[in-house]
Amino acid sequence: MAQSIKDIGCVTKKVKMKRVLWTLVYYLFVRPFATRYLSEWRNFWLRLFGAKIEKGAGINPTSIVWAPWNLTMKRGATLAPGVICYNQDMIILEEDVVISQYAYLCNAGHRVDSINNEHSGLLVAPIVVHRGAWIGTRAYVGMGVEIGEYAIVGATASVYKDVEPYTIVGGNPAKYIKKRELYEGYTSRR
Repeated sequence: MAQSIKDIGCVTKKVKMKRVLWTLVYYLFVRPFATRYLSEWRNFWLRLFGAKIEKGAGINPTSIVWAPWNLTMKRGATLAPGVICYNQDMIILEEDVVISQYAYLCNAGHRVDSINNEHSGLLVAPIVVHRGAWIGTRAYVGMGVEIGEYAIVGATASVYKDVEPYTIVGGNPAKYIKKRELYEGYTSRR
């Protein structure tokens, strides 16, 4: 499951220019329209910048997507308010994935083996969140991580390694808590 890490050196001029243009568009045409009824408007602008967003996916206007061209969201995937999607490489959110408030998906970092920490090079690796998984409030997911189908990452957890399907993890660093058991339907008790 683990994704391979690539050393891309530094961000190119072309990417920097795309970022400047996207930032302008984001603050002028995306963020000001903070109503759920305008989600297709937001998706239009993200798609225009290369995001692959299926119908029914939702992005809150206060969520920040660093590079739309590195984002894939399947039907029912959701980025809640305040999510930071720092995606210098691909971030793929499969069907019915929920990324809760203020979660941070970060798939870039720097080399740590330079003796003086200068010109340390940019390292990137994709993040994949599989079908039905749920990333809790203020959780951090690092580069190269895959979150398995229907897994849950607990609130404030920091995930640096893959999470197996149908498991619940929490803490810093995230550790296995228990298996997730799903059942059909829900009956409220009143």
